[in-house]
Amino acid sequence: MSTVEVNEDNFTQTIEDNEIVIVDAWASWCGPCRAFAPVFEKASEKHSDITFAKLDTEANQQLAAALQIQSIPTLFVFREGILLGANSGALPPAVLEDFIQEIRDVDMDKVRADVEQQNAQLADGDAEPAPGAEA
Repeated sequence: MSTVEVNEDNFTQTIEDNEIVIVDAWASWCGPCRAFAPVFEKASEKHSDITFAKLDTEANQQLAAALQIQSIPTLFVFREGILLGANSGALPPAVLEDFIQEIRDVDMDKVRADVEQQNAQLADGDAEPAPGAEA
């Protein structure tokens, strides 16, 4: 599968409709972003069960601000609608492959339990919401 474009209109739906989504936040003026683009595209062709999405931060500034993007390129990883984390900087192909394997290896039962616990603590006023968790 090749990459898909996400924007403020389809971002949430893309995250919710796909089991694993890796979002590449980029901009056309960013040299490292342009250098990383073929690596990201090649990975998208190799891993057809993962949705690889491109987010143009210039065209979607409100979404970029909501994601608190501080540098680009930044990869955001969502699994089952939950933000698992982010990684800033252009990754070499081998490192991206390792990153993808780490995503596949995540124990989602544990993640969901952690999110539930953090949300319960939030409801009690004791903690911040888990990344990607609805408050």
